Amino acid sequence: MSYSDDFLRDILKSTTTIATVGISTNPIRPSYFVGRFLNRRNYRIIPVNPAYADETLFKEPFYPSLSKIPDAGPIEMLDIFRRSDQVLPIVTEALETLLPRGLRTVWMQIGVINSEAADLATAAGLNVVMNRCPKIEYQRLFGELRQGGFNTGLISAKLSS
Repeated sequence: MSYSDDFLRDILKSTTTIATVGISTNPIRPSYFVGRFLNRRNYRIIPVNPAYADETLFKEPFYPSLSKIPDAGPIEMLDIFRRSDQVLPIVTEALETLLPRGLRTVWMQIGVINSEAADLATAAGLNVVMNRCPKIEYQRLFGELRQGGFNTGLISAKLSS
């Protein structure tokens, strides 16, 4: 699974709304941390997790499933924080409910790989990313990883004369 920087950058630049399946309200969980980071970068995060019915996150109500999200604008990306063996029904539901609403990308988090779901989404004309994190890719591609000691390949400082 290799993705070009241009491919990932285009996805992140063209996305405004992300339905995130499996996101948690627990601030030490990776799903919360990723959602919070993306929300602070002006992405609208729509939380999907039946465990948090009647709660909100980032000023958005939780939904128990993708099919329960009301039609209130496009959803361009599906971000999945579930085990690999749980991905196929999520992608199937997304194709039925989110594809007509502008879904363009299915993104599976680090450690999440499901080739059957990826093939289904690709056949529907969607971009698919597996085993990657949009937060990490955003930071890497837009020069924000330098604070963590990572070499992004971007020059972010100028020499003073």
